Formats: sequence, C-alpha cells, structure tokens
Amino acid sequence: MPELHQTHPIPSPCDTPRDGAVVRAAMPADTEGVGRLLARSYRALLAPDYAPATLKDALPLIALANPRLLSCGTYYVLERDDRILAAGGWTDSSPHGTPGRRGVGHVRHVAVDPEVVRQGLGARLMACVLGSARSAGVVDLRCQSTLTAAPFYASLGFEAQGRIDVRLPTGVLFPAIQMRRFES
Repeated sequence: MPELHQTHPIPSPCDTPRDGAVVRAAMPADTEGVGRLLARSYRALLAPDYAPATLKDALPLIALANPRLLSCGTYYVLERDDRILAAGGWTDSSPHGTPGRRGVGHVRHVAVDPEVVRQGLGARLMACVLGSARSAGVVDLRCQSTLTAAPFYASLGFEAQGRIDVRLPTGVLFPAIQMRRFES
C-alpha cells in the first residue's frame, strides 16, 4: 500500500461539539472502532443496492479500516460518548495509490452508523472534510461513491461522472459512481 502524503490542519468547525457529537482527526488507535463502523454501515446500507453475492465478496475488503489512512491527518471520526458514529476523509493520492496532482483530492472511506443515518451527522462530517480539502488548496475533489451514497454526495455538490467498476485487491469488480466537485 502506498504512503499517504498529508498533514493538513483540521478546520476549526470540526472541533465544535453539537448535540454531544465531536468531529476530530482520526488516529491509528481508532482502527478497530472505524472497522466496526464500516462493517455495520456497509452491511446494512448497501444491501438494497447491491446483489448479495457482490456484497459477500466485497464486504470483507471494503469494511477494513486502513491505519495509514487513519493517521494521514485528513481522515476524521465523528463520535458521541466514545462511540464512532461516522468516519471519512480525503487524501491527495487516489484510492488506488496514484500520486496526487496539485489541487486534486479524493474522498476516502466515508460511512455513517445505520442507527443514526439521515440525522445530519454525515453532512457534518463531510463539512469538515470539504473545509479541510479547501484549506489545502483542493479545487477538484473526486469520489468513487457507492450506488447507495450517490444521492448524499449529490446533495453536497458532487456531480456524477458515470458508473464505474472498482477493481478490489482480489479482482472483485464493485459497481460505483465516479463523482466530482469543483470549488470555484
């Protein structure tokens, strides 16, 4: 797995508690909690949009928390009472490890606990992600969205570029939607 090259500051709105929930930069110690969140979220929320066989092959791969991503400085967790309810971030390198280009960022591994979905926590987390990317000079933010999350990203100003198949490390093809958001 390639190195992630980020150390951008967290924008101050991420530190402001609301309803007992706090957004903070993730750290390697969050690996287990983020992994549990990814598994819960993806298992429950992706089921209506993906065939059971696709999820059976993909979930063991996509629900793994990446400790390097969690320590890159631009990956965040939203937690309440020490429970991680949402996670996600961005990097300047692509999800496939391609080195970044100036002004281009990639949304990475976003998930919300299915028990609190549609309560604004994902949008709050993404406000921090977008603010962090903007403050680092990102003007072109890309996202390989699940079929399920595409409407969420569209609500944040991302535009669908087309359907893609993401090749997972075992060769499994996972249907997704390439999305982009441009800052003016």
